[in-house]
Amino acid sequence: MPRFEDHLPTRPVDREKNETELNLNIKKATSTDETAPKQKHVRKCIVYTWDYHTSQSIWTGLRVQPILSDEVQTFKALILVHKVLQEGHAIVLREAQAQMGWFETCARTVGNDSMRGYAPLIRAYVSFILAKLRFHRHHKEFNGLFEYEEYISLKNIDNPDEGYETIMDLMNLQDQIEQFQKLVFAHFRNSANNECRISSLVPLVKESYGIYKFLTSMLRAMHRRTDAMDALEPLRGRYNTQHYSLRKFYYECANLKFLTSLINVPKLNHDPPNLFDSPDGPALPSRTPKAATPPPSGPSQSEIDEQARMLKEYEDRQRALRESEEAEKQRLADAAAKSQRDFEEQQRLQAERERAAQEALMRAQMDQMAGGRAAELEREMLAMRGQYERDQLMLEQYDRRVKALENELATIGQNVNAQLMSKDEMLKQLQDQVTLWRNKYEALAKLYSQLRTEHLDMLAKYKQMQIKAGSAQEAIDKMERMERDVKAKNLELADMIRERDRARFDLDRIKASQKEEFDRLKRDLMFANERAEDATRSKSSEMSGIMATLNRQIAELEDALREKRNGSDDLLRRLDEKDAELARLRDEQAAELAIMQEGMDATIKQMSEMQLGQGAQDEAVNAQIDTLILDNSKKLNAIIDSILQACVEKVDDAIYELESPSASGNATATPEYVLSLIEKGTGASSEFGAVYSLYLSGEAGGEHVEVIKRANALAQTIHDVLVSTKGITRLAQSDAAAEKLVGTGRASGDVLLRQFVSLQSFRLAGVAPAQRRNVVAQQGMEAANAFRQLNDVVEGMVKSGDSLAKANGDIGDLVEREMMGAAAAIEAATKKLQALLSRPRDTGRHSAIDLQVHDAILEAALAITRAIGGLMQAATESQQEIVAQGKGSSSSQQFYKRNNRWTEGLISAARAVAFATTMLIEAADGVILGSHSLEQLIVASNEVSAATVQLVAASRVKAEYMSRTQDRLERAAKAVTDACKALVRQVKAITEKPGADEPSDYSHLPLNEFRVKEMEQQVEVLKLEKELTLARRTLAAYRRSAYHAHDDDD
Repeated sequence: MPRFEDHLPTRPVDREKNETELNLNIKKATSTDETAPKQKHVRKCIVYTWDYHTSQSIWTGLRVQPILSDEVQTFKALILVHKVLQEGHAIVLREAQAQMGWFETCARTVGNDSMRGYAPLIRAYVSFILAKLRFHRHHKEFNGLFEYEEYISLKNIDNPDEGYETIMDLMNLQDQIEQFQKLVFAHFRNSANNECRISSLVPLVKESYGIYKFLTSMLRAMHRRTDAMDALEPLRGRYNTQHYSLRKFYYECANLKFLTSLINVPKLNHDPPNLFDSPDGPALPSRTPKAATPPPSGPSQSEIDEQARMLKEYEDRQRALRESEEAEKQRLADAAAKSQRDFEEQQRLQAERERAAQEALMRAQMDQMAGGRAAELEREMLAMRGQYERDQLMLEQYDRRVKALENELATIGQNVNAQLMSKDEMLKQLQDQVTLWRNKYEALAKLYSQLRTEHLDMLAKYKQMQIKAGSAQEAIDKMERMERDVKAKNLELADMIRERDRARFDLDRIKASQKEEFDRLKRDLMFANERAEDATRSKSSEMSGIMATLNRQIAELEDALREKRNGSDDLLRRLDEKDAELARLRDEQAAELAIMQEGMDATIKQMSEMQLGQGAQDEAVNAQIDTLILDNSKKLNAIIDSILQACVEKVDDAIYELESPSASGNATATPEYVLSLIEKGTGASSEFGAVYSLYLSGEAGGEHVEVIKRANALAQTIHDVLVSTKGITRLAQSDAAAEKLVGTGRASGDVLLRQFVSLQSFRLAGVAPAQRRNVVAQQGMEAANAFRQLNDVVEGMVKSGDSLAKANGDIGDLVEREMMGAAAAIEAATKKLQALLSRPRDTGRHSAIDLQVHDAILEAALAITRAIGGLMQAATESQQEIVAQGKGSSSSQQFYKRNNRWTEGLISAARAVAFATTMLIEAADGVILGSHSLEQLIVASNEVSAATVQLVAASRVKAEYMSRTQDRLERAAKAVTDACKALVRQVKAITEKPGADEPSDYSHLPLNEFRVKEMEQQVEVLKLEKELTLARRTLAAYRRSAYHAHDDDD
């Protein structure tokens, strides 16, 4: 703003302080809250334009704020700009003409569908503001509120044709206001806060009413100044239509309480005003400053003649000017032609003189042959004199041309100086913008490196917590085994008590039959009682000690497990927060990169246009522009290199987890699911290679944002493939097969890691530009081969049977049958649980506490089945949406065959859910009948949770980004998992109740006996651990054989 530095404001204020407050007011007025911009903030922005007669600081403040990242901020910024255009200084409308690119950027930034519904409003608002700016560009005499008095003071004309055109342009702008306000009312929400949308109606009401008043006054003046009523009929009809539309608009605004608290809504009569009879209405401004006289009721013949005479004089003057211009042009042409003719005549006369002189000389030579040498010399002298005179004529012509060219050069020099000054100002602004973007990029780079370091630390801590949580789970298993041992000891004690009671019964019987042996038997009985009491006391003390030790160990393990779980949950929560923050920063970085690229493209385009017609004087400017472009290109390449390095580290982490013996990978993954992930990875690799090739060649579709997005998507897919490959090693038939699977996955990961490394800019710098695309193609082929090798190894683990790719029937019907079969199984399970809940209680067989426990278990199982029913419904909707979006113009069967691996995974997941639900119901029924244990119920619940995860993962492979059906499926899966956790907690609480015996004291035992009992317990623990290891191996063998065995029902 150099031209406004000498301007003194109307109020004594500090310029820098006022600009700081202006930026703060812009930030508050365009906050992310869905509320109306406060009047005081908008008023301060308007006052700033009147104080300094400029609005450049406002536009700069709007560009600095992150307005384009949030649709609410964008909409509030448009409201602020509209109000400043209306009530700000007149310079605002002129300076806003250069900001049309910013408005178009606001309209392009929002997508087709937004979360809060502001996208169509923003595009319509931008269209209206651009139409308003175009109107003010053609009609500079209007202010922002279209005041008639202001128009009369500025527009000193008396031309009905121009007035007619002005009225038509105003009516077109009024129609756009009508369309926009209808769109605003159509986007009101019934339950949400509409304060932000209502606030956009405030400037619309003011502007529409100003246009309405101007049209009324202008049409009345037109009717008074002309008799051609038929020509004004279209204007009257359109004016009446707009009157009724405005009356309806103001009526709807008057019903909005928030709007009426801000402004007074105008009230229009039911009928349009009379345009023919308005004695006090203003007239069109007069051309000549005559004394004010009362206007006659209608134009007289003399006035019409006077107007015709004035129009004829104006046309005569214009004709005379054109004739004079043509005469001047003709005079200049005649003068040039005359000068040329004179020059040619002079040349002709000179040639005749030379010819006459040569003839005379020849005659003299014939007369005087003796003076041949002298005549020859004289002839050469005459030729040289003639050449000299011709040169003098040519020099005079050249002098005239040089003078004309010097005048032209002086004019061009002035224009070039003016262009250089404007170019220097623009270059300074570009340098300021580059400095601003450089600071933003450095801050983002520091923040990204810090977040990435914290993310890696959190990953390491999370892995350690997983290992510790596994150790705690083993301790809990040992505690459960010890509790079962305590139960066995209690059963032995009960047997001994029964033996004692049996001895007492025998004693009573012998006492009745043999009286004479009473004393002897009495002594024997006393001795037996003493021995029984001693044995009971010793067993009781022994059991009390064991229970005390076990309870203490259980309490310690529970405390440790609780602390680990709390720490793990805290770390997971912080990790999720960091991931979300990192994703948000990546999105903001990508958006800023797009904005920076767009700004640089526009700058390059402007500079290229300015450089047309200029020569050597623009070399310095071109060098500076090339330097700026090169610097920005280096920065963008550095950003892409950092993104590729982050992808390398992500793949490296996945390879580490694949090779780590302590990591289990995705425990719910299946070979079908891994094959679908490999297929997705192959497509992501080819898309990344295509986009990167376009980026290297600078073609459309190879923008930096696309490269970053494709690279992140490929890295995430590779991570999922490797982690899921680690998970399916549990299904390998042998250790050699598992090692082969891990080795192939490691080799594929190394190839894909090299793909990211080799495409970094500093590695491609040594390659010729023509060969860089070949490098990208070669890396893509290696990645495809790596995926193909991994795909071949995983295919060897797929169940035997017919493949869906070779099926001849309708695969869509097969998928529907499987989904419907799973839903039917869940419905049957729900009915069975309801029947179990409604059957009569067997109070003779079970106690009241047992009946309560059974009811609680059935209710928890019923909650699980209901949640699974919602899960299957959401999975069916997600599957239908995936097929509808992915098949295109082909049929559903062709889509299923084309994606046969994904289809097999989906069918397998549906079968797993149905089987797990059936097992859960059988376990619940068996617990009530006494044929199953509570541990079997826990195992069935865990199977249901694992099958749910498998189904969600199978749907997630082909789901669209931000899909609502996939989101509902995720929520349904979470509900199933929560219900399963609730059932497990309830069963564990039931199993923990019987252990309330008091702990025994082992301090009174002798040392030798204490050592012996301790050794016995250690031997028992080793036996149980050996049995646990064998049981786990048997379980793994069952799972492998069950997965690889041929299923006849398939």
